Amino acid sequence: MVISTSEFRKGVRVLMDNEPFLIVDFQHVNPGKGGAFVRTRLKSFISGNVLDRTFRSGEKLDVPDMEEKQMQFLYKEGTDYHFMNENTYEQIFIDEKSLGDTKNYLKEGMVAMILFYQGKTLGVDMQNFVELLIVQTEPGVKGNTAQNATKPAVLETGYAIQVPLFVEEGDTVRIDTRTGDYMDRVLK
Repeated sequence: MVISTSEFRKGVRVLMDNEPFLIVDFQHVNPGKGGAFVRTRLKSFISGNVLDRTFRSGEKLDVPDMEEKQMQFLYKEGTDYHFMNENTYEQIFIDEKSLGDTKNYLKEGMVAMILFYQGKTLGVDMQNFVELLIVQTEPGVKGNTAQNATKPAVLETGYAIQVPLFVEEGDTVRIDTRTGDYMDRVLK
């Protein structure tokens, strides 16, 4: 399967030099002189490197034959994260380096999409928002009402983020996995 530059969108997967890439950003440019072109920022699924590439308008790229499997995160052992296919009960592990920032949002029992390319595990495709419990934070100081005042908090996964002063230990918060930012407090 091939994809034309006119079909480029954020999140689209393309194959360059026999390596799968994710389009992180793109911009169609139509200069006054010369032909139109597309500037792209691509992230390698294998190495994690980010490349800036320019393609002529109408250029075509292959789409990688990637497989997605829904799997449940079981536990972390050392630097390995263990997942299980809920249908076949097959278990795999992914090392911490391959997970990148997604390791900050994985909690036991969570279901995620695992990406495979040519039989190799590439990583985890997380949902955009996850709800996690605050396990440690300082109490908000009364009278400290500066606009957008924040304080550090540690999530149940061990990841530290900045949260508003009104958030307390035991609260559940919604986190944007694309940026790692606090979105809002989840009311029970």
